[in-house]
Amino acid sequence: MRKGLKVGRVGLPAPTVDAERKEGGRRRNKGRRRRLRARLLRGLAAVLVIVLLLPLGLTLLYRLPMVQPVSTLMLADLAALHGYDRQWVRLDEAGNTAIYAVMMSEDGQFCSHGGVDWGAVKTVVQDALSGAQPRGASTIPMQTVKNLFLWPGRSFARKAIETPLAIYFDAVVPKRRIMEIYLNIAEWGPGIYGIEAAARHHFGKAAQNLTAREAALLAVTLPNPAGRNPARPSNNLSRLARIIQERASKAGAYISCLQPKE
Repeated sequence: MRKGLKVGRVGLPAPTVDAERKEGGRRRNKGRRRRLRARLLRGLAAVLVIVLLLPLGLTLLYRLPMVQPVSTLMLADLAALHGYDRQWVRLDEAGNTAIYAVMMSEDGQFCSHGGVDWGAVKTVVQDALSGAQPRGASTIPMQTVKNLFLWPGRSFARKAIETPLAIYFDAVVPKRRIMEIYLNIAEWGPGIYGIEAAARHHFGKAAQNLTAREAALLAVTLPNPAGRNPARPSNNLSRLARIIQERASKAGAYISCLQPKE
């Protein structure tokens, strides 16, 4: 038998010591990479769990009246070194005129639903199936959790997270507190957040001193704060404001959950 040939395998050279070392090194490197990927996946899973659980914990914190939450847009302004204008105002100090106008404009069924207005959702689905122009079905709790925990823009992924969060938020946080938070984090223009800052910026007065028309103009600005100016309303914005002003004046039982408890 010739040297250099492996017994039982005619014509195949026997592995050298260097080849065996290289093969062992490759196996060890592959094992290290596998373990590293496993650690990275475990780390990403842990981060994901924390991100998902964070809103649940913060919701409990935001029940406390002394806590003044900020929105993700406000944090983005800070990160971009733009800053923002927000003057926190308690619900009792915001003025019923502004409160009722915002509620009747954004979520007339606020006091009767549990975070999601399923009747409005059904109407949106029916409109979409029939080819009609879809209307918004986003409630104040839904907008609140979006502003507090999620990102702007429209996507099914965000809605899929926003909907159960809104139900949980509405179940845990009292209605008056939800409205107070919403009024203080809603965007009313670039760098302008909250009803108090909006009232002072656009009309030069405190929110509780707004007239019914001024409050209605601020309310109908909310769907598009970047493109609508309540201080210089277009004809269409003025028309919408008149509708909301009329609804707010007849709010009645719609605002029962916002009445202070004796």
